[in-house]
Amino acid sequence: MIRHIVLFKLKPQFTWDDECVVRAERMAAEVGAQVGDLLEWRVGRNVSDRDIAYDFVVMGLVDDEAALQRYLVHPFHQQSVRQWREISDWVVADLEE
Repeated sequence: MIRHIVLFKLKPQFTWDDECVVRAERMAAEVGAQVGDLLEWRVGRNVSDRDIAYDFVVMGLVDDEAALQRYLVHPFHQQSVRQWREISDWVVADLEE
């Protein structure tokens, strides 16, 4: 199994009150219901106020590399990516479990 983790840092000009950020957060929450290869899906805002902390995280679990690749190109996921690309920078890690 592969655990897919993405940490997002909002760009300085955006806040959680911006409509584009609200839309991106809602869409991220829906990815788990829309992408069949995801065995688990969690999303959430960071509660830490440390300077090095990221603002938002998504974590998914898939069976294998093939399922990860299908998830990455899934149209709903790609739509979510486009929204987050506009409002944030992010880092990704994929871990074998």
